[in-house]
Amino acid sequence: MRGGASVSAQSFDFPAQLLPSRHTIPLGCTSSRFHALQRILQKGPGFDVLGVSLSIWLELQVTVDNKITSSDHALNCRVTYEGEGADHVPLNADHNLITRTAAYVLKCHERRTFPCETHVHVINPIPLGRGLGSSGAAVVAGVMLANAVGELMLSKDRMMDYCLMIERHPDNVMAAMMGGFVGSYLKELDPEDMERKEIPLAEVLPEPAGGEDTGLRPPEPPLGIGHYIKFGWAKEIKAVAIIPDFEVSTATSRSVLPKQYSAKDMIFNFQRLAVLTTALTQSPPDADLIFQAMQDKVHQPYRKTLIPGLPEILASVTPKSHPGLLGICLSGAGPTILALATHNFERIADEILSRFKVEGITCSWKLLEPAHDGATSTVS
Repeated sequence: MRGGASVSAQSFDFPAQLLPSRHTIPLGCTSSRFHALQRILQKGPGFDVLGVSLSIWLELQVTVDNKITSSDHALNCRVTYEGEGADHVPLNADHNLITRTAAYVLKCHERRTFPCETHVHVINPIPLGRGLGSSGAAVVAGVMLANAVGELMLSKDRMMDYCLMIERHPDNVMAAMMGGFVGSYLKELDPEDMERKEIPLAEVLPEPAGGEDTGLRPPEPPLGIGHYIKFGWAKEIKAVAIIPDFEVSTATSRSVLPKQYSAKDMIFNFQRLAVLTTALTQSPPDADLIFQAMQDKVHQPYRKTLIPGLPEILASVTPKSHPGLLGICLSGAGPTILALATHNFERIADEILSRFKVEGITCSWKLLEPAHDGATSTVS
């Protein structure tokens, strides 16, 4: 972030689910930067449990100019934006997920607005609505933004509590905040608190929800809402992200899932989950072991109606047909496909791109690596 008068600057980096993001914020001629990573991975059987922070960064550049004593912008915050979604992301601080998240945290600390005048410039390379953790990165960035401009001095663990009041799927934000390959769980919360209108909701498609200013102090999160553990990650493993040119909202993707599962299908996933968290740490990686351990019966079979050709695409590359491949799965809620591999990245990507092309879908692809440090901030 950047600001005016006595110039100091801060930078903050945050990983999101599988991909990272960055932010910068200045105070009164103070400048700060935040990086938030994107989380891509639900890793097959790790649905709502596992997340990986990868090397795509959401960046905030924030300036607080104390020489300005009044502001025409909502919450005293001017928002500018470049990158993915620039044509439709709201720039009003009352509607943008990053600033709405920050406002919630500030209000929990009896600050009704941002310092006057705050300028938040968002640089976002994370595609929206593609299962790449864009909303998780935004929530992490928003909490860190509030911590910086409000000088709240919150620890990462405490900031995570605020993230989890907004984003109720811990795999989405744990990896973004903490970095690396993580498993996580969320404690049960008070239903009355969770229904409060003052809490913004991370699901922004089709429209943002929550985060209303009722004049009341929002409920603060209890200590230690979520818990996580970091797993290792073999140095040879990289991620090939195949990103289709269409969006699938999390709400739509979850609506096709059944309310109940058979014991057989749950045991299938539990067995593979137990193997996968260790298999990905071993060097050299065992391709046959990882490929089978990334199979899933809990969410991917039900989402095939939302992603044309999904079963054929997931079966189109194997360690035998494409040496270097370790495993393949749907990323988050989709439609992005994630392939883990040690080499032969372009050939693997080309095969999946060609399968999507048969369905009339154009895609892009990125080669990503784990970002182990998680969300970071710097001051300059």
